[in-house]
Formats: sequence, C-alpha cells, structure tokens
Amino acid sequence: MGTSGGADTLASDVLTAAGQRRTFAVISHPDAGKSTLTEALALHAKVITEAGAVHGKAGRRGVVSDWMEMEKARGISITSAALQFAYRDRVINLVDTPGHADFSEDTYRVLTAVDSAVMLLDAAKGLEPQTLKLFEVCRHRDIPVITFINKWDRPGRDALSLCDELVERIGLQPMPLTWPVGEPGHFRGVVDLAEGGFVRYHRTAGGATAAPEERLSAEEAEAAEGAEWTRAVEEAHLLTESGGGFAASRYLAATATPVLFGAAVLNFGVRHLLDLLVSLAPGPGPRPDAHGAPRPVDAPFSGFVFKVQTGMDPAHRDQVAFARVCSGTFERGMVVTNATTGRPFATKYTQQMFGRERTTVDTAYPGDVIGLVNATSLRVGDTLYADKPPVRFPPLPTFAPAHFAVARPVDLGRAKQFRRGVEQLNAEGVIQVLVSDRRGDAAPVFAAVGPMQFEVAAHRMAAEFKAAIRLDPLPYSTVRRLSDPAQRVLVDSGSRGEALLRSDGVYLAVFNDDIALGMARRQHPELKLESALHDA
Repeated sequence: MGTSGGADTLASDVLTAAGQRRTFAVISHPDAGKSTLTEALALHAKVITEAGAVHGKAGRRGVVSDWMEMEKARGISITSAALQFAYRDRVINLVDTPGHADFSEDTYRVLTAVDSAVMLLDAAKGLEPQTLKLFEVCRHRDIPVITFINKWDRPGRDALSLCDELVERIGLQPMPLTWPVGEPGHFRGVVDLAEGGFVRYHRTAGGATAAPEERLSAEEAEAAEGAEWTRAVEEAHLLTESGGGFAASRYLAATATPVLFGAAVLNFGVRHLLDLLVSLAPGPGPRPDAHGAPRPVDAPFSGFVFKVQTGMDPAHRDQVAFARVCSGTFERGMVVTNATTGRPFATKYTQQMFGRERTTVDTAYPGDVIGLVNATSLRVGDTLYADKPPVRFPPLPTFAPAHFAVARPVDLGRAKQFRRGVEQLNAEGVIQVLVSDRRGDAAPVFAAVGPMQFEVAAHRMAAEFKAAIRLDPLPYSTVRRLSDPAQRVLVDSGSRGEALLRSDGVYLAVFNDDIALGMARRQHPELKLESALHDA
C-alpha cells in the first residue's frame, strides 16, 4: 500500500508541475521582430531589466537569445535557443527559432518540441512566405497558434485587411482580443476586447524598459481619442460579429487564432501576449510514440533531442544536446537509455538555458527543455527514457537539400581537426554531410537547404575547429531518394548525376537539373527513385 501511495504521489506531482508549464515557439518571416519580441517577453516577466539590441540600435546590448557571433554581427537569428523563466504561477519555456529561411529545418525541429506557437506578423507585410510554410507545419501538427501583429508603431496596412488575409490565405479565423487605436505609425494603444476599456501605452527611452500602461474607461477613451477610438471599436465589432468572437475551444482545436496588436521594440502589447499564453495556451499533454500510442505525462521519464549545439561556451567548446521532457520527472544524475543505440547515457551535467547563460538543473518536468552537456553520443532525434518498457518517439524531419558543395581543408596538415569539425556539424544538423564512391571520405559533400548554411559551416570550421575550409560548389539542383543502394552505379554512370550517401544511411541521387534526371530515367528504366521531401 505504501509503495502504491508513493507512486500516486509522484504521479500527482508530475501532473501538477506539467500543468504549470507553457512551452511555445515564436515563428515568423525574417525581420518581423522575433528576437525583439523574445526580449520583450523576458523583460515583462522581469527576468531581465533592460531589453537587448535590435541590430543597428546604438547603445543597446545584444539580445540574449542571439549568442552566436554571426548572429550578433548580422542581427538575425540563425540557430535556435531556449529560454526558461517564471511568470505569475507558470514556468515559461520559450524556444526561439532561426529567423532566416535557410535554417527552416532547425525551426521545423523546434516545432516538434513545443505545445503552442506565436505567429508574428509584420503590420506592413502581413503573411510572408516563410511564415506560411511554418504555419503549415503547425497545422499539420495541430499546434494552436496565437497571432501577434507587430510593428504597429510604423506605417503599415489596416487591421481589417490583415485579419482578412488570415482567413483568405490560411483558412484561420481571427479572434481579436485587442484592437489598435490609431493607424499604423500612430499607435496610441488598444481596445481591450476581453476586459473592456482602453489601454494606452507610454514610451520609454529607446524602448529598453517595460512600457507603462494607462487604463481608461470607454467614456474616457472616447473623450481622449475621439474618432480614433470610435473607429477602432467599430472595426473590432465588425470582425467579432462576422465570426471572430472569441472561443477558447476553437483556439485549442487550431481552427481559429486569437489576435493581438503591438510593437515589440517599444514593449507595447507584450503584457497582453504573456498573460494570454499563461491563461490560454495548452500545457504538456500525452505525446504519441513512434507507434502512435500516446505516452501519458505521468509515465516514467522520457524525452527527445531536438537540437545539438557546440560552441556555446567558447572556453570549453562543449557540446549541448537540447531535449524536451515529455513524461515523468527528470533528475540530474539519473542514467537513461538512448533508444537509438540501446546504450545508457549518464546525465551528470545537465543545465537549463537562458540564451547562452546556464544554470545547473536538478529536476525537470514535462514541457521543460534541458541542456545535456558533453553529450557527444547524442544525435538529433534520439529518444531518452528511464525504466521499462522502452519508448521511442517519431523521427524528426530531414529535408531534401537544394545546394551542394565539396568541402576541403585549406591546410592539409589540419586533416584531423577537419574531420572532427565535419562530424560535429553533421551531428548538429548545421549541414548534411554526404559521401560518394566517386570522391571518397576525404572530400565530403556539404548539402544545405539554403546557402547561408554554408557560410555558417565555413565560419564555424575556421573559428571553432581551427580548420579553415574551401567550398567548391556542385551544379546539382534536382534530388531524389535512391530506393536500391545497389543502383548507385547507374546514377554515377552519367556525367550529370551522382549518388551520395547521407549519414543516416539514405542514398540520394542528385542531378544537374530535371532534364538530367529524365535522361537517367530513359537510359535506366529500372532505376528506382522516390521523392526526397522531408521525412516528417
């Protein structure tokens, strides 16, 4: 009886802790203000006292979620980062994502590790291509989405047309919870449709601290703002009457999206977003394993690795595996099993991240993101579990590359460092590393979704591994999966194609273009080729 009671208590503790977690990602097109919003959320939660730099703003510090030197130099996010902080009675796990389209594969993996998402739109541009792609991933995974229309402090489109676009282009019903008073570029505040009245914002120096808010009644707002207030109320009423009335069930079912308006760089509207995430966003729930069976939140510990990163600590150049806790209680020092290899993994060095800053974590619960340090044996997609029976979560997606280049060391005397660096970048998923019978292991082929991945790879090889490389572009643009590895000689026999082996054992048949692919099919009708789209 005592053992059963103890187990029940532990399960109850896990369920309570999981219910306090909110784990989400921010998705957007590049330059929509994602890293700025991340800073603003941390600022309003009072875990930082001053917002970091928006690239090009003199006198402001670097954003905490952008720690890589290339990110600081260019002012864009090119790697995912995890931030954990407390707000009210909740624990927030915010997983920042790369803003550049060339790193969409990293973002897709992050979306497997969260329970909800914030879709950030630029008020002047609305839905952009990268945002559309990422939203489709959220739709595919039934991830609830809150929409934050940003940059209302600058000239842009009117609010109704932006909301219409959500319906017309992605079939998502907007449910506004705030509505802007003042046209874009002349932002005065918002109509609070949930609580009533007017929330007026006041600027702070450089937007570096939380913006003070002044709450006015409807009567006071009409007297103060006149026609601007009246128009905002009428527009909001028009949308809610045409099907945009708020219903939490529609949000959780991912068929409608709450909409908020703000200006992250000025910290306007950010508190509304943070409060909404705490009160409305779902906590961790049962997660399907590789067989489709939901694993209960209070089952023994399990989690999966969605990101591997080296070089976060330049003094030690250690490797950190980011893992999402899916079930049970994680305790530092516990020995877990890697479902991919069947081998034990000791969790002696485990940390929680706040951008680049780290603190040792002793206990973590479902929804938390933990950093497993010196995790050289872990790879993206690995499942970790404790106790029996074994569990394995579905594999993470691998995308068909669109760019190829042969990598060679500039200094042949640093061949050992070259090999180590190539292995590490491949393990992290920075680029895909391919080898072929034609070139051999000494001349690996780097494959990337976007060309900036090559820049990151070259920069890190030189800066972190002290093995500068030369990248010689290859002319391939058409990719297929080769079903039968024995047929790679048929691909290699042509002058405009090549068979390349990926580290996961998959052979890719790459061709100069569709014409070269068609020629290979005509010459070898027996060739078995499949689509090389991502393995989602």
